Amino acid sequence: MPYVIIVYDVKAERTPKFLKYLRRYLTHVQNSVFEGQITDGTLTEVKTKLESMLEVGESVMVYEMSSESYVDRSVFGEDPMDDEQFL
Repeated sequence: MPYVIIVYDVKAERTPKFLKYLRRYLTHVQNSVFEGQITDGTLTEVKTKLESMLEVGESVMVYEMSSESYVDRSVFGEDPMDDEQFL
């Protein structure tokens, strides 16, 4: 199952639409940044949907790794990916 980081740059008034959609699949880690594991099929669906949501001048970047073990991630401060914050 791939590990992805998705970053988007859209008009401020359209941000909630992308935020709501991506929260269904990934963890919201910072402003317009999401990450997590996702199936290949779901990733294809998400990429297609995101592309269809874009307007002129907006962009989405999807970074794909074959697994989370290939991500060297450093966090300073509170980590949104830390499950213990939800206890």
